Amino acid sequence: MADRRPIESWLTDMDGVLIHEGVPIPGADAFIKKLRESGKPFLVLTNNSMYTPRDLHARLNRMGLQVPIENIWTSALATAKFLDDQRPGGSAYVIGEAGLTTALHDIGYILTDHEPDYVVLGETRTYSFEAMTKAVRLINGGARFICTNPDETGPSTEGPLPATGAVAALITKATGRKPYFAGKPNPLMMRTGLNAIGAHSETSAMIGDRMDTDVLAGIEAGMQTFLVLTGLTRPEQVEDFPYRPSKVVDSIADLVDLV
Repeated sequence: MADRRPIESWLTDMDGVLIHEGVPIPGADAFIKKLRESGKPFLVLTNNSMYTPRDLHARLNRMGLQVPIENIWTSALATAKFLDDQRPGGSAYVIGEAGLTTALHDIGYILTDHEPDYVVLGETRTYSFEAMTKAVRLINGGARFICTNPDETGPSTEGPLPATGAVAALITKATGRKPYFAGKPNPLMMRTGLNAIGAHSETSAMIGDRMDTDVLAGIEAGMQTFLVLTGLTRPEQVEDFPYRPSKVVDSIADLVDLV
């Protein structure tokens, strides 16, 4: 790894790094505990926009991971921050769950299907044909198209589920309009997260289990990047990409001593 300034703040993905299918990955509790004891700024990130930070805090707490609400950063929060910067006090037609609607309410957005400034698409387990039809018509009528993240599938105990990116592709096909994705691999999510905790990219690190989202976003945001092999990426797949993480490790347990 090239010589860089010491790591003073940490960003880490959640699924595949800290937890897997609802179970903590060995070493995750020690890593979070060490971060909290060190006083270093940190964020736990997720591209999933369904849940509020309060929901995720409770979910992680039940697994024994003590992550404060203010240390959780979601694609819904990144999307809301982007819209608040772009068009403060605007309006949106939203397809999504409480994580997204709450984030938009909190920045003062009006949620409406009457001439909204934006159509905002996020994660939900109940994508309806009626809602997608309304989104298509609103976008054709002039609404700007925003998505929380480009993930095409999401995990479930029964197998992969269609996710935001897949539904976005359907709407794009029907409208000819491509969305702006606020979540990973857009480095915007990293930069807004770093700003939220007062951190700087030159002294920050990103931990993830995916080369095409976590590592790519970290690199483009100017951070050191660590790839863990407890999620979706296998060791032999690293060489398939035209970029590399700063370091590949077996799991989050290998990074505890770096905090």
